[in-house]
Amino acid sequence: MIEYKHVALLGLGLISSSIAHALRRAGFDGKIVGTARSAATRQQAAALGFCTRIAETNREAVTGADLVIICTPVGAMGGIAAEIAPALSPGATVTDVGSVKCRIIEAVSPHIPDGVDFIPGHPLAGTEHSGPASGFAELFDNRWCLLTPLEGTETAAIERLGTFWQALGSRVDTMDPSHHDLVLAVTSHVPHLIAYTMVGVADDLQRVTESEVVNYSAAGFRDFTRIAASDPTMWRDVFLNNKEATLEILGRFTEELFALQRAIRTGDGDHLHDYFTHTRAIRRGIIDAGQDTAAPDFGRFVAAKLPPKEPS
Repeated sequence: MIEYKHVALLGLGLISSSIAHALRRAGFDGKIVGTARSAATRQQAAALGFCTRIAETNREAVTGADLVIICTPVGAMGGIAAEIAPALSPGATVTDVGSVKCRIIEAVSPHIPDGVDFIPGHPLAGTEHSGPASGFAELFDNRWCLLTPLEGTETAAIERLGTFWQALGSRVDTMDPSHHDLVLAVTSHVPHLIAYTMVGVADDLQRVTESEVVNYSAAGFRDFTRIAASDPTMWRDVFLNNKEATLEILGRFTEELFALQRAIRTGDGDHLHDYFTHTRAIRRGIIDAGQDTAAPDFGRFVAAKLPPKEPS
């Protein structure tokens, strides 16, 4: 059961619009007030109708809210926290959806007034698409949402936020912020950086980029381009704000890459086979955990998901 009655969504992109659609699907009958920096984005969100009301400013959106969700790029969150602080209601909960936690805590927590709970969060869900029209209610289904509560946060407040995410379809767990940032460097941040790099390498090979690489993209390169299509502002902020963990994992990745390079150069087929067998088992573990499907994909046909329009 969702205990909140007034949810404020600051930022109106994929995650926030999906939250709104998932709330409606869950039977939420309270207020959903959204806002965004861009007037064009606010107008588009108003036309789509997934919010009860679109506010002109962040302060207006959070006034009276008992749950505030900051859904902007990581670099903007500290400034937003400072802006909304005077308008936050006593007893409210502030959370976020950023994929970096330590730097967000450093930027946001100093501005949270007494009597308001700040519980950082991160739904591990997304697509390469962005903007108000990209959201859909099923985005969080069976995906993890990690909460990284600060020391001293009341258990009841954490449980209330966890129940909220469960109502949206998520599986919920709690984690230490620094450990979260290291884990996400492995599972998300460095893979995105590798994808951006590989697409950049292909683009440098200009003699083939306009024909062979683009026209004959097999699954591997095709999936790299899908990941590399993600929002550039968001990912710029992620790397700049999770610098230490990203560089640590990149160092380990480089060591592994050198080992594979040596095996290929020396013809060490046993090493390659053993390595690929081990990594294949990890892929099977992801499928067994319900985080992907083993169904064959020979062209990535995905039926369009058009979220129902809610009355404004």
